[in-house]
Amino acid sequence: MIWIIFLIFLAIFFDYLNGFHDAANSVATIVSTRVLSPKFAVIWAAFFNFVALFVFHTGVAKTIGSGIVDISIVDTNLVFGALMSACIWNLLTWWWGLPSSSSHALIGGLIGAALIKAGPGALVSSGIIKTVVFIVIAPIMGVFFSVFIASVVFRLFQRANPFKVDHLFRKGQLLSAAAYSLGHGGNDAQKTMGIITMLLFGGLSGASEGASVVRDFFLTTSESARLAGGDSFFIPVSIIVLCQAAIALGTLSGGWRIVKTMGQKVTRLKPVDGFCAETGAALSLFISSWLGIPVSTTHTITGGIVGIGSFRRFSAVRWGVARKIVWAWVITIPACIAIAAFSYMLAVAILG
Repeated sequence: MIWIIFLIFLAIFFDYLNGFHDAANSVATIVSTRVLSPKFAVIWAAFFNFVALFVFHTGVAKTIGSGIVDISIVDTNLVFGALMSACIWNLLTWWWGLPSSSSHALIGGLIGAALIKAGPGALVSSGIIKTVVFIVIAPIMGVFFSVFIASVVFRLFQRANPFKVDHLFRKGQLLSAAAYSLGHGGNDAQKTMGIITMLLFGGLSGASEGASVVRDFFLTTSESARLAGGDSFFIPVSIIVLCQAAIALGTLSGGWRIVKTMGQKVTRLKPVDGFCAETGAALSLFISSWLGIPVSTTHTITGGIVGIGSFRRFSAVRWGVARKIVWAWVITIPACIAIAAFSYMLAVAILG
């Protein structure tokens, strides 16, 4: 029972780290354009991270919880391996100042632990394929939407007074940052919801009576009846609220090392640029969440920033920095597979 409670706290810690690590994605543009100070930017982003629970359905959580690995092979050691891998990778990339994907770190962790435990047959290929495909599609969507919005905005305001345009889009960026933070909370918090629900519904199957008490603690009376009636996987309301609160708290803490990379090193941004990049990235996240696909919020906002930078002038993008970011994306899943495999074996060796 204590081990299970520890894993739930570890999952919440990962959710907190997700918000902390990805705070840069939510606030980098609005801070770098000086529309808001860092302090108020993270408060603004954290608020919309949390209220996302009232906007999005839990399709992403169900994909993570039952669409990456076969839930019947899930146990506490597998969940430990996946979470340790994702937490370690988030901390390393935060220290290095690299905007890598918390989502893909978690997915890589699940794959690595499942492979060691039960082999390739434990993987759900359909969920993994669509996730891997969107590693490419998500940043392309960010580029496309940001460039499309920029082309419309620049055409509409091409003869307007630059000072008035700047003033207008400083206000507009409050809305675009809110939309992006809403999409971030709606997609990323659901990954932890999926992990905890996977643990409650899979890892506790056949477990001790004390472990069942942990599960029942999170379920309402109607949810307990739903489980008893044969519904094998759904996201409890208490888990939804807990995970949205954890990611919002992480965002409130802020990962400022990555803000500098995202907001200043890739390309220089004006308020109108930030508006187009954030709105394009937000649209990408809304579509992905609606489809139930766990995507990287890091990939989408990077695509938006690169898109608006190259729209203005191709040479305005610092492609050397962008290349380092892409390499971090490429190695995230393989690195996390390896870390998760080691973490799983360590848990088995210690706990059996």
